[in-house]
Amino acid sequence: MRSSGILLHITSLPSPGGVGTMGRAACDFVDFLAEAGQRYWQILPLGPTGYGDSPYQTFSAFAGNPYLIDPGTLLERGLVTAEELRAADCGAEPGYVDYGALFAARPALLRKACGRLSGPERRRVREFAEKNADWIGDYALFMAARDSFGGRPWYEWPEDIRLCHVRPEGRETMERYSAGLSGDIDYYVGVQYLFFEQWEALRAYAREKGVGFIGDMPIYVPLDSADVWAAPENFRLDGRLRPVEVAGVPPDGFTADGQLWGHPLYDWDAMEKDGYGWWMRRLGAAERMFDVTRIDHFRAFSSYWAVPGGDTTARRGVWRPGPGKGFIDALRRARPDMRFIAEDLGYLTPDVRELVEYSGFPGMKVLEFGFDPREPGDYLPHTFTRNTVCYAGTHDNETVRQWLAGLDEECRGYAWAYMGLNDGEGPVRGVLRTGMASVSELFVAQMQDWLEKGGEARMNTPGKPSGNWRWRMLPGEASPELARRIRYSTELYGRLRTPERDGSKEKPAPGAQGKEGS
Repeated sequence: MRSSGILLHITSLPSPGGVGTMGRAACDFVDFLAEAGQRYWQILPLGPTGYGDSPYQTFSAFAGNPYLIDPGTLLERGLVTAEELRAADCGAEPGYVDYGALFAARPALLRKACGRLSGPERRRVREFAEKNADWIGDYALFMAARDSFGGRPWYEWPEDIRLCHVRPEGRETMERYSAGLSGDIDYYVGVQYLFFEQWEALRAYAREKGVGFIGDMPIYVPLDSADVWAAPENFRLDGRLRPVEVAGVPPDGFTADGQLWGHPLYDWDAMEKDGYGWWMRRLGAAERMFDVTRIDHFRAFSSYWAVPGGDTTARRGVWRPGPGKGFIDALRRARPDMRFIAEDLGYLTPDVRELVEYSGFPGMKVLEFGFDPREPGDYLPHTFTRNTVCYAGTHDNETVRQWLAGLDEECRGYAWAYMGLNDGEGPVRGVLRTGMASVSELFVAQMQDWLEKGGEARMNTPGKPSGNWRWRMLPGEASPELARRIRYSTELYGRLRTPERDGSKEKPAPGAQGKEGS
C-alpha cells in the first residue's frame, strides 16, 4: 500500500537537556507525523555509541543507547531530583548535540536513577534480565570490565578476561570478574531496563496513533563490541582474536584508496552450522522493536570486500562470496512475518541484483543520485518499480537544499527540467513532490528536507571523522502548518492512510502486531 514516512533520528528531537530522547518530544513528533498523514517514523540504529558518536559504531547489536533515556520521565517517577536534572543538563548550544558534555554528565545521572530502583521495580529488572539472558549478561560484564580498564577496547585487556570465551577456564574467569564488578554490572542491566521500558512506551503511543517505526540494522558490528568479545567464533579472527580480514569497499572514482571500515568479517561457514543462530537472534530483537527493518549494506550477503587485517587502506581487498540465498532461506524460516528494506545502494553487480530480487525485499532509490545527464542510471523515477523505497536523500547525503546548490550547470538544468522545479513552489519542495509522486510504494524524506535546511543540518558526511550526528530540531519547527502541507502532498499522491484504504478504522500500522519489545 502506498505510504510515506519521515527520517529523523531520536537524538535530533528538541528534547530538554541537550539531546533528543524518548520522552515528551518523541510523543509530540509522533503526533506531528499522525497529523501529517505519515505512516512511518524512520530512525537510525539505537545501540550504545562510542568514539565518534556514530549510531553505526555501537558496543552491542542488542543493547539500547543510554543517551536516549528521557531524564524528565525519570524525574516524574522519582528516580532523579530536579536539582540532579539541572546539573546534568547538556543543552548549551541550541540545535546541536554536545556529545562530550553528555559523556561527562549523563552516566552519573543514570547511576543515581538505577540506584533508586527498588521493591517491585527490582523484581521487574530481574525479569527483564531473564527475558534477555541471551545477550545482557555478556553485555553488562563487557561494559563494566571496559570501565574498569579505563575505557580501553577489549583486545587491550589482560589476557585472562580478553580470551575468556575461548579458554577452558574462561567460565571461572568471568565469574571472578563478575563478582568484583557486580555493582557496575547491576548498573548496566538497570540502564537497559530503563531504555527498553521507555522504548516500549513510545512504541505503544505511536501504535495508537497509527505510526510505525522503521529501524536500521548495520550489517557489521565493531571489533570493540560485546558481540565480538563474547562470540569470537562467529568472526574471522586468528588464534589471538585479531581480525584476519576486515570490512570495507573497493577503490572507485571518488576514493582512490577505497573505504576501510575496519569491522571484523563474519565467518559465514561457521555461522551456517547452527542455522545462523546469532543473526536470527539479532533479527528477532529487531522484529520485536520495529515494524520494518532496513538492513544496511545488503550487498554483503551476496559478496563483500575483504581487506587484510592490519592494512591501512582498502586497496588490497578482494571480493569474497557471502552466504547468499541460503541465508535468505534461513531468515524466511525463522522470521516469516518480518518486513525489511534492503539497502542496495552503491556498486551493484548482477549477483547482488539477483539476491535482492530473490529476497523479495524492496530496494532503495535515492533521488539525489539520479540527475546526471551523462550517467542517468537507475535513480530516475521513471525507472522505479513499485517494490522500492524512494528517498529524497539519506542520513549520509547532503540535505536537498545543499545538494541542489552544489549541482553543476548541466545537472542543474536536467534536474529542473525533469522535476519541473520552479521558483514559485521552491526547488526543495519540488524534489519532495517528485518523490511523493513516484511509483515506489514508500517514500521517505529527512525532516531536514521538509524544513528546507541547508548544509548546517547535514547528519553525516562519510569519511569525516568528527562533527557528525549532531543536528537537532529547534522547538516549534515541527509546526501545525508544516504538518498540513505534508499531509496535502501525501493525500495528493495517494499515500495518505484512510479507513477506506485500510478496510478498517481500527487497523494498526503495517507490521504492528502488539508484540512485546526486547
